[in-house]
Amino acid sequence: MLRGYRHLKIYEIAFKLAMEIFILTKAFPEEERYSLTSQIRRCSRSVAANIAEGFRKRRYPNMFLSKLADADAEATETQVWLDFAHGCGYLSPEDRQQLVSGYEELWKMIGSMMRNPERFTPQR
Repeated sequence: MLRGYRHLKIYEIAFKLAMEIFILTKAFPEEERYSLTSQIRRCSRSVAANIAEGFRKRRYPNMFLSKLADADAEATETQVWLDFAHGCGYLSPEDRQQLVSGYEELWKMIGSMMRNPERFTPQR
């Protein structure tokens, strides 16, 4: 039985990744505060938020799928900002690879949810 979005493994992973990004970005240069730091934090948090919002809208299949597509897009945007952070020398190759692997796992899970939305639909 589905108890809520906080009990979804996909939400737990998205939240954990966003928190890791938050911690790592604390070391980014001050001049990046309103650009790279803000952008990567915002989109990484949006992944978890869209998963949670989609879960609450799961009784409406099109809305559920739309929110999952938004989560997927935000995860992709986060990947782009990770590439920039690494390219600018703010992220070590190890940190970047760990985060990339986490987002690749998320993409697979989002894709699976989108292919099988009925697994998350409330029983009537």
